[in-house]
Amino acid sequence: MHIDCHICVARDTEACEDCVVTFLLNTPRPFDLEDEEIEALEILAEEGLVPRLRLRLAPSDPLSETG
Repeated sequence: MHIDCHICVARDTEACEDCVVTFLLNTPRPFDLEDEEIEALEILAEEGLVPRLRLRLAPSDPLSETG
């Protein structure tokens, strides 16, 4: 999964403030996550240890299956 906060429609909203990317990196920059990494973050979020990934792409975005 490609994560790029600059194309997220939730950028600069309350969702952005409560996103695992902001929580872990403190500064948005594009990066890729493998399926195993996504699964690990989901488990951590379910246990309340980190916020969930809040990435939301515009429907017209070719990567919109993400999020």
